[in-house]
Amino acid sequence: MINIVLFGPPGAGKGTQSRKIIEKYELIHLSTGELLRKHMEEGTYMGKLAQKFIDEGNLVPDEVVIKMVEFKIDSHKDANGFIYDGFPRTVAQAEELDVMLKMRGMEISLMLALEVDDKELRARLKLRGETSGRTDDQNIQRINNRIKVYKAKTLPVADYYRRQSKYQGINGVGYVDGIFNEISMFIDLIK
Repeated sequence: MINIVLFGPPGAGKGTQSRKIIEKYELIHLSTGELLRKHMEEGTYMGKLAQKFIDEGNLVPDEVVIKMVEFKIDSHKDANGFIYDGFPRTVAQAEELDVMLKMRGMEISLMLALEVDDKELRARLKLRGETSGRTDDQNIQRINNRIKVYKAKTLPVADYYRRQSKYQGINGVGYVDGIFNEISMFIDLIK
């Protein structure tokens, strides 16, 4: 079973590339944002707990997010593997994920990090905001803040996987299919 962390700043193309990876390799998409929404919509215990934190203006604690990830993994035992999209976002989450996977005889196989410079990210996010209606992509101050938060809180996760020799940087600028071909080359090496 392969477990891939698809990593990169907002606007790097994770959504586009994850769809292509899922289709080619028949992996289960694991997005914590989608998991949170699903559990809250279904009114599960974890969803109600997450909603309570959100309603109070707090972040959902790592333990709750990890439990949701654990539930998703356990409900797909026969999967070819998983692609973690937008998760883990912190080193603490990466450490907890490793412990949870190890308890199941699994591990992260590879981190594929889409690397895109800030100027390109700003242009992409601004364009996405104009076409998608996403409010977090429509304001340059919000865009700059998202990039800043990514660098401060999320980028250290790359070093965590680099120390485990699981990090692979991918140039995220270019044609979608060209980027995907490079991604596929690295996935094929671990299959």
